[in-house]
Amino acid sequence: MTGILFLCVHNAGRSQMAAGFARRFGGVNTQIYSGGSEPRETINPIAVEAMNEVGIDISSFQPQKFTMEMLNAVDVVVTMGCGDACPYIPGKIYIDWPLDDPAGQPLEVVRPIRDAIKRNVEKLLLDYS
Repeated sequence: MTGILFLCVHNAGRSQMAAGFARRFGGVNTQIYSGGSEPRETINPIAVEAMNEVGIDISSFQPQKFTMEMLNAVDVVVTMGCGDACPYIPGKIYIDWPLDDPAGQPLEVVRPIRDAIKRNVEKLLLDYS
């Protein structure tokens, strides 16, 4: 696999956490991107805190709108709650992860979301590497 794009609506929580895990576990030959259909100004601070608990710092990443360049650069597109706002390009592998949105949630609620994302990323890397 040469690339993965993680997409959610705001690119401030789920997709940033998934990209953080993928960067940690994916190896040097896998390009990791994350984007949103309606990106926020900043990453969710509770998502940053949850990731810090497991030794991954995502605080320096900025939410961004997905681009066609990102889509064209990857083999796998993982969507998380963006529905019809997520783009579709034939020939890519699309996977949807139905995960709760951590926006506005306390750390106790975000931890299980983070842990589910970690399991999903590990399985993704196993299945497509």
